[in-house]
This record gives sequence, structure tokens and C-alpha cells, in this order.
Amino acid sequence: MQILDGKIVSQAVKDAIKIKTEALKNAGKKTPHLAAILVGSNGASETYVASKVKNCEEVGFKSSLIRLPENIDEATLVAEIEQLNNDADVDGILVQLPLPKQISEAKIINLIHPDKDVDGFHPMSIGKMVLGLPTFIPATPYGILLMLEHYKIETKSKHTVVIGRSNIVGRPISILLSRNAYPGNCTVTVCHSHTHNLKEICLQADIIVAALGIPGFLTADMVKENAVVVDVGITRVKDDTKKSGFAIKGDVDFTNVASKCSYITPVPGGVGLMTIAALLMNTFNACEQKFPSHKMEK
Repeated sequence: MQILDGKIVSQAVKDAIKIKTEALKNAGKKTPHLAAILVGSNGASETYVASKVKNCEEVGFKSSLIRLPENIDEATLVAEIEQLNNDADVDGILVQLPLPKQISEAKIINLIHPDKDVDGFHPMSIGKMVLGLPTFIPATPYGILLMLEHYKIETKSKHTVVIGRSNIVGRPISILLSRNAYPGNCTVTVCHSHTHNLKEICLQADIIVAALGIPGFLTADMVKENAVVVDVGITRVKDDTKKSGFAIKGDVDFTNVASKCSYITPVPGGVGLMTIAALLMNTFNACEQKFPSHKMEK
């Protein structure tokens, strides 16, 4: 069993981005600029955004953090996004989700200009991804691809089971892994928590991507020997033994599943770190050429 170490891979990606950013600056070109909007003071969102800002600094990017109160109306947030859309110095815009109930997440995502959609959530970005055209790949699926590529995981002709059907992870990673490219060329089955015979389907999988947000959902009796397991889940679970009062758990019962795997991602320290690295990659490409350098093939 080998760990797919997000810390090692994300650092390699960031080191490469830092070198490229320094080259841009030395050539007198523009420094990549990521703008993040945080609405309210959700603890997890605060942590995620702070990490993104810190990582921007690490690779030499310019970053802006716009804080807005929990009770703002939708029109105020719309005005902020329109201002960033029109700011030529801003290359990437991300709005930290979830948003308060009075604001339509779909409307806000659609407002971000596709050329600055570094989260890869805009319908135009998703549509181009489905067609195999150059575009921004959603950050978490992109991070998974970068990790598989780094460890040279064989994907051609493999059966991949994706558990979870969200527009952020499950659906896009199923499309990406089925494309005629590397990583890809898989036969992909998309499942969810209500899929009949889920255990039997998972036992057929060479690669499993668990992305449904239920801690410990994937158990050892659902995984065949030497499978590759990618755990996308990240849930705060109450744990009185921790100073913080909670522990971070993935969707995989890591303790019992790991020994059966050829490769497996830990939580934390796996896909989460790759998500940020992929976001930085998207932002760099938005600055340099307005589309990702990761080649999308039909």
C-alpha cells in the first residue's frame, strides 16, 4: 500500500507555479491575481479562504479578500462580482460556498465571467469540459488528475466507480476519467448512497473515488484487493479527545481499507491540498493565457 500524499504533490505543483510566476515577473508581465469573496463568518469557510490566501502568497500571486456580512442582500454581492469582472487586474474570482440562504448560489456562479471562473463552476466551463475543449476544470477533480498523473497511476481500461454525483466533484471527475486522454480512458460507473447493490459494484472497481460526504461510508468489504482509492470526503466529526473538539474524517474507513489498497489518499493530507494547488494552477493560466494549460483531448 502506498499513500497518495497530497502534501508532496501539491508542493511540487506549487513549486512549478512559483517558478513560472517569477518568470512572468522577470519578463515584465502581469502578476497573477486571485480575488476571493467570503460572506459571513463560517468557521470552515474562514479556514479554507485563509489557506487560499496563504498559498497565493507562497507562489508569488497577488490576492484580495473581500469580506461581506452574513445578512447582506443578493444585490450587494452581485455588485461586488460585477466590479471584479470589470477589474482588468483580477485574473481569478472565487466565491466561497456555501452562501447564506437569501442568496442564490446558482445565480452568483453564473455571474462570474467565464474567463475568471477559476473554480470551474460556470455552465460555460462545465460545457466546454464535457466537449473536451480547453477550459477551467473544477479544482477538486483537477487536483485528483494531477495526483494520479504525479504517481503515474495507470487508468487506461480501468473500471472506475465514482460514489457521489455532485456538480463540484462526482459528475466532473466521471467525465474527466472517461475522456480519451491521460489520466482517463476509464470505464466509469457513477453511484450514490441510494444505488442498489453498491457493494457489489464497488468490488468490481479498479479505482474508487468516494465523494458523497458521509464519514466512513466506504468500508473494507466494499473494496477489492489492490484497488486505488481516492477519498474526497472531508467532514468535521465531534471528537472530545482533540483540543479543537472535532476530528476531520473522510468518506473512507481508512484504518480498515488501506491495507487492501495499492494506493490510497489520506484525510486530511490528500485531495484537499490538491484542490488548492489546482485552483492556483487555474489562476496562473487565467493570467497567462486565459485557459488552463492542462490539455483537454477528445
